[in-house]
Amino acid sequence: MSGERTVQAKFLTPILNVSNLADSFLWFKRLGWETLWDWGEPPSFACVTSGEVSIFLCEGGQGGRGKGANAKTFDSVNDEEQDKGVWMSIWVDSVDEIHAHCLGKDIEITLDPEDMPWGVRELHIRHPDGHVFRISESIAES
Repeated sequence: MSGERTVQAKFLTPILNVSNLADSFLWFKRLGWETLWDWGEPPSFACVTSGEVSIFLCEGGQGGRGKGANAKTFDSVNDEEQDKGVWMSIWVDSVDEIHAHCLGKDIEITLDPEDMPWGVRELHIRHPDGHVFRISESIAES
């Protein structure tokens, strides 16, 4: 090593561009998340949280959004390119528990729980503005 100092990140908070902050609060609440704070009058920026994870929401700014016509994610490469929102992986203890929760809360599921060849069980859900959440858990090789 050359002895150069590198930047060491402390944590990362994604910012999602949303079309309606109040509607997004309700969507995240159905998912089981809480609104931590909001800013502005009327609010145009906010933070939602689950456990130690936070996501900022910005109404009408800071990034893109857009829901494609695709009903599934991962059926083909084209499906992965339809949505113009952010894709994020959220790691949990039980994908199947989250799946059951989402079914009961009218949350759009674009990929039912599936064991992937890379050793992860995944569920995909989609925010109304096209943001895709890859709900993931590590699975042991058999």
